[in-house]
Amino acid sequence: MDNALEMRMNARPKVIHSDPNILGGTPVFVGTRVPLQNFIDCLEAGDSLDQFLASFPTVSREQAVAALELAREALEASAHSAQ
Repeated sequence: MDNALEMRMNARPKVIHSDPNILGGTPVFVGTRVPLQNFIDCLEAGDSLDQFLASFPTVSREQAVAALELAREALEASAHSAQ
């Protein structure tokens, strides 16, 4: 990961974390027990962001959007470094 991306990720509040005491360390949205994988699965299935949020009300819209932004940034960084 490049330094600029790492600095941006560290500057914003944590959205996803992993704790061995929460679902055995599965990455979840901070303050919830909702795995990030549930979000990805819903999007892959064609569900909208609103449908996901209705199904998992403990996840805020801001958290979900921030997770998407982090994923986009990580993908962009890895695509640029492949050149």
